Amino acid sequence: MVENKTILVTGASSGIGLSIVKLLANSKAKVVLTGRDELKLQKAMSTLEGEGHSYLIADLEDDNHLDVLVNNLQKLDGIVFCAGFNEFIPIKFIKKEKADKIFNINYFSSVFLLQKILKKKLLNKQSSLVFISSISSILGVPATTLYAASKASINSTVKVLASELSKQKIRVNAINPGIVVTSMLNQENIDTKSLMEQEKLYPLGFGTPEDVAQAVKFHLSTNSRWLTGNIMNLDGGLTLQ
Repeated sequence: MVENKTILVTGASSGIGLSIVKLLANSKAKVVLTGRDELKLQKAMSTLEGEGHSYLIADLEDDNHLDVLVNNLQKLDGIVFCAGFNEFIPIKFIKKEKADKIFNINYFSSVFLLQKILKKKLLNKQSSLVFISSISSILGVPATTLYAASKASINSTVKVLASELSKQKIRVNAINPGIVVTSMLNQENIDTKSLMEQEKLYPLGFGTPEDVAQAVKFHLSTNSRWLTGNIMNLDGGLTLQ
């Protein structure tokens, strides 16, 4: 059950994040959306059922924005760290600026946001934290050195946080989605033939944002009260091989 729980979702205005907030709102949770684009956040808000939802504009790469975001939060029962960024870059073309960007968005922004939330004691006991990681963290997909490493860092951190926060009965878990069909997928310049070949590797086919949202809801709910420090592979059977 997530009814009446207050949940913060980063990267909430599109793709997987938007599907998560819609499902949580439909399940009678109170959702706090955050993202960079106010127009997208307003549009996302207009699609939500129920009452008590809100949004806060924030660039999670900016420490000042993190402070403003946290200062405007009320007590939370859960957080979904969904903001992310990917770019396929073979290692011989990696530049420090790009490495900083990928790690700042995918890893450091979540860590420092959580740090600030914990310092202000904004998490209720028995809260649940869910990090959206990636199956890339355990696979050797070409040209994903930075992305895979940033997601692997999340998974390692989840184990540590689960231990650190267990005394407060705060649960910490991550989800490793495989390929999920979103508008972002179309922006990666992957040709149709290549995409069809990749889908053949998935016994259950590609996933949808709703598939990830359902897994997130379970991790946030009281149904997963005995689950912490877990990394769920949500990949349509890709890693069975």
